[in-house]
Amino acid sequence: MLKHVLVPLDGSKLAEAALDHALDLLCANGKITLLSAVDVPDVPVYGYYPPATAPDYRATMEDLLPQAKQYLEEIAARLQRPDLTIAVEAQIGEPAHVIVEMAEKLGVDAIVMSTHGRSGLSRWLFGSVTGKVLSSQPCPVYVIPSKQKKAVSG
Repeated sequence: MLKHVLVPLDGSKLAEAALDHALDLLCANGKITLLSAVDVPDVPVYGYYPPATAPDYRATMEDLLPQAKQYLEEIAARLQRPDLTIAVEAQIGEPAHVIVEMAEKLGVDAIVMSTHGRSGLSRWLFGSVTGKVLSSQPCPVYVIPSKQKKAVSG
């Protein structure tokens, strides 16, 4: 059993699937840190964020950071129980870098994260956050595979 795990969340139900697994890994009186990395691309990627011009970038980041923290606090409230310590961290930066940096800073026993199962162009555009975290090896990383069903045309 682990004493402290880090769970990166991006606001998706897919990412939240890692929570149950993280809780299963914790010992009694364990600690879970919920992390959200807020990153708005310098170049607009249509469909994921509203397009932001350079002057809007700072304002966009300042708006998104409190929203991310509120989201994490709502998740923390749902998980609350007497034998669990929950911390929330919302940071600005590229997600994989933020995850690795926070894992090292906090000295967590493990990272528990879901993979979105992207492939093809989407993976090329966004990279694999999970892959980048795994290659950095800041600590053991538990990867919860995507259970998202692919639509079959026909």
